[in-house]
Amino acid sequence: MTGTLAALGAGLVTIGAGLGIGKLAASAMEGIARQPEAAGKIQTAMLIAAALIEGVALFCAVVCFLAK
Repeated sequence: MTGTLAALGAGLVTIGAGLGIGKLAASAMEGIARQPEAAGKIQTAMLIAAALIEGVALFCAVVCFLAK
């Protein structure tokens, strides 16, 4: 039973990270379209935020599998 819950938790983490990065990328593209001269700063901030989202997602996935 705990294996099933760990797999469910890992799946939810993956969905959450995908939604977060999708929202982040959409907002960054909209910002670049509105203000092209700020593309470098927006891209840098986007990559840092994406790395933080991925880090949290990886941590949560590891916790899900260790709880098994």
